[in-house]
Amino acid sequence: MDAPDTELDKELKATLQARSELGTDYDSALVESFLEKVEQRLDVTLDRRVRRHLAEQQTAVARGARAPGQPVGHFGERFGFGIISLVLAVPLSAIGAANAGIGGLIVAWLGIVGVNVFQAGHGRRLFRGREERRAASDWEE
Repeated sequence: MDAPDTELDKELKATLQARSELGTDYDSALVESFLEKVEQRLDVTLDRRVRRHLAEQQTAVARGARAPGQPVGHFGERFGFGIISLVLAVPLSAIGAANAGIGGLIVAWLGIVGVNVFQAGHGRRLFRGREERRAASDWEE
């Protein structure tokens, strides 16, 4: 056990001692009191870990690296682009087919596929500057 856990050990021993002195009538109150102390301890530990993790991420971003575990293109950004692309594919297909027949349909789909391929491969570079500015503004707050 770690040194800070000795506090919880002392609390548990005190709770058990109080139970033996007070009897079983106060069991629920003693257990609730002990669990509140455990919960406070967990909250403090979790807060400390979250702060440390955020500080490490901000330090990495400040040094010019991307946030750990964060792909170059965010999933939401890529997913949203794909959904918008498919939604726009329906009217573009209808317009292309109505105006130019099968040739118009093929041209519309070649454009849709081309835009998606560009965004998947090279488009991430276009968004990198925006992400760096966003990370810089988060660091300054």
